[in-house]
Amino acid sequence: MSVGEAVDLPVDRLEWRRHLPFDPQTSGGLPVTCAADRVEAIPARIRDGGHPAAARIGRRAAAPANPRGRPDALIRADPREAIFNFRVQGVAAHDACAARATLTDASVPSPPAHGIVGWPFGPAVTSPARPRSLPDGRPWPRIRIVTVVRSETGLGETVASVLRQDYSGFRHDLVAPGEAHSAVARILDDHAVDHLLWLDAGDLLAPGALTALALEAALTGAAAVAGLRVLFDTAVRGLDSPAFSGASAVTGSAVLWARGSLGAAALIGADGTFDAAAAWSAIPEDDRRTIGRPVLLHRQAGALTPSQGLSIVSLTGTGTQGGAGVAQRRLAEALALAGHHLTPVALSDRPEAAEWADSFPQAEAVIASAAPDLVLAGNLHGATRSLDVVDRLRRRGPVALVLHDLFPLTGRCAHPRDCRRAAIGCDAACPGPDEYPQLAPRRIAGMHARKRAALAGPAGPWLLANSDWTLARARELAPPGTPAEPIRLAFPTAVFRPGDRAALRRRLGLPPDDVLILISAVIVDGPDKGFHDLRAALRDVARPGVGVVAIGRLDDPAKLGIANLFAPGLIADEATLAAWYGACDLHATASRHETLGQTPIEAGLCGVPTLAYRTSGLTSAVIDGVSGRLVPVKPGALAEALAALVDDPEGRARLGAFARIALESRYSPAAAALSLEAIFRRHGLRDAAARPTFEPAMLGHFAFAAVRQAGAVGTVPAASRSLVRYVRRAKQMVLGRRMPLLVRRCLYLAGRLRRSLP
Repeated sequence: MSVGEAVDLPVDRLEWRRHLPFDPQTSGGLPVTCAADRVEAIPARIRDGGHPAAARIGRRAAAPANPRGRPDALIRADPREAIFNFRVQGVAAHDACAARATLTDASVPSPPAHGIVGWPFGPAVTSPARPRSLPDGRPWPRIRIVTVVRSETGLGETVASVLRQDYSGFRHDLVAPGEAHSAVARILDDHAVDHLLWLDAGDLLAPGALTALALEAALTGAAAVAGLRVLFDTAVRGLDSPAFSGASAVTGSAVLWARGSLGAAALIGADGTFDAAAAWSAIPEDDRRTIGRPVLLHRQAGALTPSQGLSIVSLTGTGTQGGAGVAQRRLAEALALAGHHLTPVALSDRPEAAEWADSFPQAEAVIASAAPDLVLAGNLHGATRSLDVVDRLRRRGPVALVLHDLFPLTGRCAHPRDCRRAAIGCDAACPGPDEYPQLAPRRIAGMHARKRAALAGPAGPWLLANSDWTLARARELAPPGTPAEPIRLAFPTAVFRPGDRAALRRRLGLPPDDVLILISAVIVDGPDKGFHDLRAALRDVARPGVGVVAIGRLDDPAKLGIANLFAPGLIADEATLAAWYGACDLHATASRHETLGQTPIEAGLCGVPTLAYRTSGLTSAVIDGVSGRLVPVKPGALAEALAALVDDPEGRARLGAFARIALESRYSPAAAALSLEAIFRRHGLRDAAARPTFEPAMLGHFAFAAVRQAGAVGTVPAASRSLVRYVRRAKQMVLGRRMPLLVRRCLYLAGRLRRSLP
């Protein structure tokens, strides 16, 4: 069966007869083509699925249609296949778009068993409208969906879930098992088809599944793109990734296949079974992709067998506040939803002592008692300037270091910037020993040697890089043979989601019609955030009707020189932060030193595109031409591009829509967990044949879930008192961002004295 605009009339039909079923003046419903003996069965299945008024319009007759009359049906030259018009809910709809709209009229009594509200009948959560073409201007790929009907149970929901996709270039064929082989052979020979997707009768496509799969295929050129399955019976039992590892794990219903990548129709058995495992294994690994969002809702027969999880310690320096701390916490939460047991441990609560602290007996005892399969460490320099603790831990078992910055690879700093000493040996000639993380010049050479010793050797820690740029830097700066692996960071994709921009602005007291440019960082005017470039670009576009929202610590807002400025300060609540993001039109950053850049991804998930320099990890955080724009690091480039985007509302909306689709697929908690799962398997911690599974709560990280995961609070330190801000500004006027050794020693002694008092 095929539905909607994808109904394919015989090429030998006269032109006027080919148009009749789609003409609003002559057609009262949705065009459908199916086997001739199923003309009555199709409306019956839709009625069973929640549309009691569904009906075939008129009658099907073999006689030619009267062009001056009102044709009720057309029949193919092949008498086994009929084409007729079909009306849902008794509302006339002359094309697929109108038919999809009528499906939202049904009411849904309670949260559905599959956990997605309003799906496939009733009002569902919607995302920004799919742009008319791909980011590079090409048309969206044409997709053929094949359902081999062995049972009609749940078939109405299956068809409705296809109709509700915000996708126009598809055709849905329902075929009998005995006809599947020949039907697929015809599809594989049809060069008008770009991709195929098998959809089992009774299963449902998830909201936005076709768009997410098609965009990833278009961006990467992958021959096969798989997504997640939601497994349910009377309730959600879990999620899994069916196309992750060995060929035996692959099921075709959650995979979009490029037509040219599939072999002959021999992949279809005599009973209509598609050999997805053989098709997957025949495709080179580099030509396969898995996105971290649900694309299929699968009725589970029997209980889900969860995989045996690992015991993992998530180790940080002083906790999970601030950008890197938040990223580490989100990774740990993603792993917990993948069935692992997580124990969070912080080395210290004394950041002022970090320069002189290398041993942490209490924290190390907690780790030893946990007897973990893995220590996942990151953001340690708030508690220590060495990797001595990593060196001790790696002798007991595997350790992985997440490169939230490049601190593990240098003698002192988190970002070497243009300094090349890390490649040849850091020493007392370090250009910034008094900048955080500070270290006395005489100690830098020895510290670099100690770090390299901790990384070296067959039992050394794995370096986990969150961007292509960071991976390249890790391989350049680490001792030879040090394992370096790519990972994805995790983001709460249901918290950071597009919202009603007008409503958000009313709630936050922002002007309703201004173009609002977002700038955001824990320290907005920090030394690595390109504050001077950003300020110059913002001043160039400043005028009535253009405003700036500055989120983060900005002790002296007047430094920006922007009259129309809204500065809420640090926001420690993820839901509130997402609201501020969603209220803006555009995010801009002039940072040049990011291992990834979390703010562009958070903004993009809210449907807000980013403008950034084409440098460092930002080349992964911002997909140029998809989730934002990247410009060369040269004078005036940022200002010129910012002015163009301010004057282009359609372009911003288009980039924002693509940003949500692409970044949800790549940076969800499930995507992060899958990237780590691949590493665990390569290093022998997990069975390569086991299928990755997730807790039911993982579904709550997607905006269309009936029950969403809540955002975290306390993600950044509380705002400083006015006296503290004044002292900090005075210090910066005299010393800049430097903290001399004498001052550091005084702070250390003051901290010891404060803790000694009752």
